[in-house]
Amino acid sequence: MNSPADPTPDQSRPEYQNEGIRTLLAMFDHGDPDEHLKLGQILQNLQQSAFGVFLFVTILPAFIPIPGIGGAVSGPLVLLIGAQMLCGMRRPWLPGFIANRGPRRGTMHRFLARIDGALRRLDRLLKPRNPALLVPLPAHAFTGLLLILVGVLLSLPIPFTNYLFGFQLLLFSLALLERDGVLMAINWIGAIAAVLFFGFSSGQLVQYVGDLLQKWF
Repeated sequence: MNSPADPTPDQSRPEYQNEGIRTLLAMFDHGDPDEHLKLGQILQNLQQSAFGVFLFVTILPAFIPIPGIGGAVSGPLVLLIGAQMLCGMRRPWLPGFIANRGPRRGTMHRFLARIDGALRRLDRLLKPRNPALLVPLPAHAFTGLLLILVGVLLSLPIPFTNYLFGFQLLLFSLALLERDGVLMAINWIGAIAAVLFFGFSSGQLVQYVGDLLQKWF
């Protein structure tokens, strides 16, 4: 099993130094578009922004316009991120079969090109603030719990929701990247609303949890 610190550093790409959206954009913009970017290498040496970068990469399949693909790929990875944050971990842990996989650089570049304008506008608005909504263990764990719930919703076959949950998770990743507690508070409200509306009103979330409990007990 590997962790982000295990893989050999890739000297051909710029390092991400927790500088927010701009450096994240540059990180994926250099190099061979056919190169596979291993998650272990992407997350190597990251500190406070590691979960944000991991979540940013994880949500990419949610924007693939093929029913079922986004939830099947992104959902379990979001659950992994949320579970680790809920348990109080400050940096992601990756099993080897995940650390050695990742998207093509060209795929990331096309995705970033589609949302470049919005990201650059957000870059001017977001900033480190209200650390009490990010740093303390209760806040960190609560974010993890909400990521688990949204990840479950993403995994469920709820029609026409992949983009919605993908966008919501994108905002979570940006709040973690920029250390912006105001955006995180907005994300909390949005995630709770999504769980109440899509999860409990449709009954699918309740049924899913019930099925899990039956399997475990």
